Amino acid sequence: MLKPLTLLRHVHLFSPDDMGFCDMLLAGGQVAAIGPHLSPPPGDWPCEIIDVAARRVIPGLVDCHVHLCGGGGEAGAQTRVPAVRVTDLTLAGVTTAVGLLGTDGSTRTVAESLASARALHHAGLSAWCYTGSYQLPLVTLTGSVRGDLVHNDRLVAVGELAISDHRSSQPTFEEFVRIASDCHVCGMMTGKAGLLHLHLGDGPRGLDLVRRALLETELPARTFHPTHLNRNRRLWAEAKQLHRDRGLYGDITAFKPESDDELSAAEAISDWMDSGLDPARLTASSDGGGCIPVFDGEGVLQRMDVGKSMGLSDALVQLLAQGRLLEQVLPVFTRNPARLFRLRGKGELVVGADADLVVLDEAGRASEVMARGKWMVRRGVPLVRGMFEQ
Repeated sequence: MLKPLTLLRHVHLFSPDDMGFCDMLLAGGQVAAIGPHLSPPPGDWPCEIIDVAARRVIPGLVDCHVHLCGGGGEAGAQTRVPAVRVTDLTLAGVTTAVGLLGTDGSTRTVAESLASARALHHAGLSAWCYTGSYQLPLVTLTGSVRGDLVHNDRLVAVGELAISDHRSSQPTFEEFVRIASDCHVCGMMTGKAGLLHLHLGDGPRGLDLVRRALLETELPARTFHPTHLNRNRRLWAEAKQLHRDRGLYGDITAFKPESDDELSAAEAISDWMDSGLDPARLTASSDGGGCIPVFDGEGVLQRMDVGKSMGLSDALVQLLAQGRLLEQVLPVFTRNPARLFRLRGKGELVVGADADLVVLDEAGRASEVMARGKWMVRRGVPLVRGMFEQ
């Protein structure tokens, strides 16, 4: 029998702020009430009452960099990564995803990314998309950035445009700021994110284009959202300095480092906090479904791994194991990306927000996951799978 109401008892709520112990009433896919000792609905109202037993309850994670229809392809069609599955997200505690294209904007399309987002929405999750890819001219749905962002509700930003990378289309400064301008103005017109999400490679130019744009144009810092900033320590130091000088927002990738020059997501988050930088201007994403390649000096692929949203969960567990307070680091995975991407009702557990939540086990991993008021995972076991996961 369908139970449209859920009453969670004895919750240790992180909204992501530490709100202490309370009860939560969920109704119609939203948070209806929060308070101590909430009265249950009338007896003839169908309501599931669950005693959380003082476990920590957090907002569902917001993964703002996921290759929903699969990434890769750098070494031929056989290296195209399969599409992301529902459980790839839910078992990691991710209830909201923003999908994008990467290197391959030829066999992968914005339409395919949108279809993948709609499939996740049908399963109960929330998903939006970027328009564009690594390349110029930008791959779009309508033929222009403005057309895509203004006329399609699920397209919220441009990304991931590649810079400082041998796979980039090597945009000129004029091309770069024209795209950024379109993003910013469309964000104003629509109330969407209006961001230019940037893939950063290992190239020595680093954030030069972003620095010039912040110095030479009137575009605000929030327009630019560079990712993979923890891929090497030189780029990380440059990003921190540009944040100090110009208020840069930054995104780190939750991957497993393969060398001492790379920073793990947990290490980067800790360093950002310890450096006294604005904690609200840092986000973390997984590169889920994307190829994580290693090239030689001639640009030939040597080996590849695949990004997973579980990397976000791993990073959170590592931070807690290091003694970091949950309320200190949790916004990086929840409130910060939701606010930057203007995803209303996401990233926080307050009255009126969407009922996207995760019940953590003692280590900080997702034990129960709810998305839009629907249980996706219970006791670590998926209740909802994609059509072809059965």
